[in-house]
Amino acid sequence: MDEVAKLFEGLRVADVSDGMDAVGLRDVGLVDRAIRPIWRGARIFGRAITARYVPTNEVVPTMSPEEYAEYSRRWYAEKCPYSFLQIAQPGDVLVLDLSGLEVGFWGSNVALAAKKAGIVGVIIDGGCRDTFEIEKQRCPVWARHIARTTVIGRLEFAGMNETINCGGVKVRPGDIVVADDDGVIVVPREVAPEVAKWARKELEADKQARRKLYEELGMPLDETV
Repeated sequence: MDEVAKLFEGLRVADVSDGMDAVGLRDVGLVDRAIRPIWRGARIFGRAITARYVPTNEVVPTMSPEEYAEYSRRWYAEKCPYSFLQIAQPGDVLVLDLSGLEVGFWGSNVALAAKKAGIVGVIIDGGCRDTFEIEKQRCPVWARHIARTTVIGRLEFAGMNETINCGGVKVRPGDIVVADDDGVIVVPREVAPEVAKWARKELEADKQARRKLYEELGMPLDETV
């Protein structure tokens, strides 16, 4: 895994937000709260790889189901390839700009392919479907929409590993992404070590204070303290 990204292991989104405040980047990197986890309890951190897809102008012609099957195959191969699967490194977080559309770009099959490629999670400014299977597979996904449709006749590939907009935040390849039940935050790589340092101090102070309260209340200790 990326050495800078490792500095964020165990940190919560709230800690990282406090770390951003500490270095003077107040309200920077906070991805739109509408982009939420598909299932509770998912937590990820890692180096961003990015991809961008845009609405198509192509009109799907009338055809037989057999013809449509071939049309669909060509759409995925030529118009809307998932090329990020070929460049991903273990520990990467995939960040997708899908123009905010309610289109089911992500699903249970590609989620497993991404996991096999080493991608630890995906942040989608767009749609995810197959949500029951996504949760069952424990594939971490944050998305703007729970969707039903496919990309065929709806989305086209526009670029990969370039600067994108995800939930109102500028995301560049190599920036650090942290996500949990509270949402998603993106840390510019240049300030990531300093942000991680102050975020770690916040987490340790919080754990120490809560552990004391746990003990005073007679609560059994858990992994959060």
